[in-house]
Amino acid sequence: MVSVVSYNAGGFTHAACGVNVHEAGRETPMIFSAVLTIRCGDLCPKMVQFPNQAVNTALCSWILDFLTERPQSVRIGNSISSTTTLSTGAPQGCVLSPLLFTLLTHDCVAIHSSNHIIKFANDTTVVGLISKNDESAYREEVQLLTAWCGANNLSLNVDKTKEIVVDFRRAQSDQSPLIIDGSSVKIVKSIKFLGVHLADNLTWSLNTSSITKKAQQHLYFLKRLRKTHLPPPILSMFYRGTIESILSICITAWFGNCTILDRKSLQRIVRTAEMIIGISLPSIMDIYTTRCIHKAHSIVDDHTHPSHTLFTLLPSRKRFRSIRAATTRLCNSYYPQAIRLLNTEK
Repeated sequence: MVSVVSYNAGGFTHAACGVNVHEAGRETPMIFSAVLTIRCGDLCPKMVQFPNQAVNTALCSWILDFLTERPQSVRIGNSISSTTTLSTGAPQGCVLSPLLFTLLTHDCVAIHSSNHIIKFANDTTVVGLISKNDESAYREEVQLLTAWCGANNLSLNVDKTKEIVVDFRRAQSDQSPLIIDGSSVKIVKSIKFLGVHLADNLTWSLNTSSITKKAQQHLYFLKRLRKTHLPPPILSMFYRGTIESILSICITAWFGNCTILDRKSLQRIVRTAEMIIGISLPSIMDIYTTRCIHKAHSIVDDHTHPSHTLFTLLPSRKRFRSIRAATTRLCNSYYPQAIRLLNTEK
């Protein structure tokens, strides 16, 4: 599966991609992979090895009993399939499943400081910073991840694994593909991460066109509801849930670097919805500003957030220290923008 994923949205991913990409004379390749299976017997030893025995032995035994030899069937209407006994994986929709995945993969970490491993659900992303054309640390990290998957009975789907290289150097060299289990990993120009299209030149036109196309399709349903003479509050609720949610997905990450043309195409969707509903709606810029400030406050209040240290108060204790940016791209990215908005907030 081609995706970039992170446990802490707006935190770890931004630190890995935003900071590394803008270091001069360097390139940042990212490899995207999908993990397919889980062996329940590996959970208990890992949980017992946690610092200070965070999970006691009795609870480990209970979890193992819960996961193994569990009956499962499928019900559609009044029809129920035959029961099958399973001892692998975690039940879909179970409250424990995300936690169990975290416990299983907690030891899958990068060994080189120039690399990051980002995990979410059944997807894994390796982000590497390459300096002076030395790819050894990055390639070793990929091989170690492959070995870790084999030791934990997990499968890397090489066919769905993609690599994207972000390289702004003037003298670019040809990229030799990664080899995983004898198969080469395809290098692509763009990938889709949690509904957001990421391009190797860090532009957002592809993402904007995809969003506007999807939002325009949903405008059709808004028009149909208008013909049923529903009141504006109901139409507005439908707009926020099905159209605004599309326009604003991860908006803090990409809107700051959108071109004027892209912003106009997004705002055109909002204006069309206003004419259909008959009331004023928040502009795309207002949504972006509100989301930036809200996210910034949550990071400032959370001392465990990976990006908390980026928000440093000046001696006056009234304003935050600005982030120096050598490029317009970095200046318009989320963290510098968020600090400027916090400093101008009344």
